[in-house]
Amino acid sequence: MNISDRLTALRHEMERENIDIYIVPTDDYHQSEYVGDYFKCRQFITGFTGSAGTAAVTMDKAGLWTDGRYFIQAEQELSGSGITLYRSGEPGVDTLDEFLAKELPEGGVIGFDGRTADVNTGKRFAMAAVKKKGTVSYRKDLIGRIWSDRPCLPKERVWLLEEKYCGESRNSKLERVRRKMKDFSADVHLLSSLDDIAWLLNIRGGDIAYCPLVLSYLLLFEDHAELFADADKFPENVCHSLSDHNVILKPYDEIYTAVCGLPSGITLLIDPERVNYTLYKSIPEGIKTVAKENPEVLMKCMKNDTEIGNIRNAHIKDAVAHTKFMYWLKTASEAGSRCDAGIIKDPQTNTPLTEISASDKLEAFRAEQEGYLGAGFAPISAFGSHGAIVHYSASPESDAVLTRGKMLLTDTGGHYREGSTDITRTVALGEISKKEKEDFTLVARAMLRLMNAAFLHGCSGANLDCIAREVFWKEHVNFNHGTGHGVGYLLNVHEAPVNFRWKEGASPAPALERNMIISDEPGLYIEGSHGIRLENILLVCEDEENEYGRFMHFEPLTYVPIDLDALLPERMTAEERIMLNRYHSEVYKKVSPYLNEKERIWLKQYTRPV
Repeated sequence: MNISDRLTALRHEMERENIDIYIVPTDDYHQSEYVGDYFKCRQFITGFTGSAGTAAVTMDKAGLWTDGRYFIQAEQELSGSGITLYRSGEPGVDTLDEFLAKELPEGGVIGFDGRTADVNTGKRFAMAAVKKKGTVSYRKDLIGRIWSDRPCLPKERVWLLEEKYCGESRNSKLERVRRKMKDFSADVHLLSSLDDIAWLLNIRGGDIAYCPLVLSYLLLFEDHAELFADADKFPENVCHSLSDHNVILKPYDEIYTAVCGLPSGITLLIDPERVNYTLYKSIPEGIKTVAKENPEVLMKCMKNDTEIGNIRNAHIKDAVAHTKFMYWLKTASEAGSRCDAGIIKDPQTNTPLTEISASDKLEAFRAEQEGYLGAGFAPISAFGSHGAIVHYSASPESDAVLTRGKMLLTDTGGHYREGSTDITRTVALGEISKKEKEDFTLVARAMLRLMNAAFLHGCSGANLDCIAREVFWKEHVNFNHGTGHGVGYLLNVHEAPVNFRWKEGASPAPALERNMIISDEPGLYIEGSHGIRLENILLVCEDEENEYGRFMHFEPLTYVPIDLDALLPERMTAEERIMLNRYHSEVYKKVSPYLNEKERIWLKQYTRPV
């Protein structure tokens, strides 16, 4: 079925159920950022492949709401579908709530699969219905009815993350969380966020592409825990390990029955942003709920010293792989100067390099590193004008051939036993325009300034974001995404709630604490021409304490050259050049011992002082 046929089929099901507006979020049943193929209902009904967005369908209209990272991509993918793009946050654009207020008839019904909406979102939909004296229908998966070839739920094996990697035993983590439960006077803690469960139990899996997580729910009691997951995925050693800590394995779908059966009079701790609406509505009357952020959230954001030591090692491995890739790419580009068309070819096969083949080569360099487990997220490899699409994903249809005279943007990362990485580099392939160099220099200045910031303890990313954006704002330009996000340890590469974001969301970002890890990734995107982003991962460190307060600073974990071929040093301040030279000196010192002679000579040149 094409998108039009799918919308027709959905409307037929809506008519059968007397539903006036059906909402299709991106989420799985666990409010995950990335979802497995089984859960890609919004992509199925709209054709939009981005990782964030919500669709709403009436009998005669259909809309998709997504944020600034995906405006260009969504416009292209929705073309001809009959679905209207609503650019979230843009002036004059209706929010989803405003759309519901306008389109829901008096006494109408809003439908959605309550398992794919968190508690707060489900309550918002219910309130929108109440305002029209209507109701919600949240127990019907209408997309599942029309998706005839829907993929199966995954069956990937679960494995234990050893203490030498995670740095803290399961028992210690359980005790810490139970102490927080007592602080909230909670008898039971309901968890459905996959990264929180994996962190707490020191388990990992492969149920979501790029995220080593296990589809599961957890009920944590004072003396035991009940883990709801597919038992077939658990090897004997994992089952024994869980049993040793009184973690009882139960079938995945039995969570709803278990919640319905909780005894009256207890107090249940839930996180409204990380528990789905159907689970919430399953809680019996007579149970008091305490709505607080999962205590695991900040616990896992503040890495322990063992994790930090491991993460430093993972980033050196990643830097070696990425530096080898840059050398390989630059060498191929130079060879391309001898080709009349400027086409860049693979030195081994003599075939033209493309976005996908270049990305595959970078992945191959990572795979050579000891302890490499796989990509941390879908790789972005964007050449020329594709770089202006913030979350561009090359397809066989869009796979551009690399030629000299433009830039290649790669945003990639990997999971290692020692942790997860995330890096963006934009590389000039041959001589690029002065405008591109000016824009590149602006982005480099922003990244360096934030990386070298000193700040008082108690500051959050919202306080610091303008350090990066100031250079853009002085030129009256901006970028339409956050400047940084938290990074998990073999969990989610995008780890909330830590961020650099000048515009606070519904939940303010927490203060930056020692051993938090955050990305620093400003960018500039010129539609139809080019896009530039540079990203380093930063470690939050303690600085000195004096009569003015307790100061903090960042330590870069990423050590990969910033392309001097794309830089205009004369556009930088003297202080910014010192920052760059100091950084490049560390890049050479840390990475060069792992390179061959030709690569070392190249790296010496590409980390020269400016």
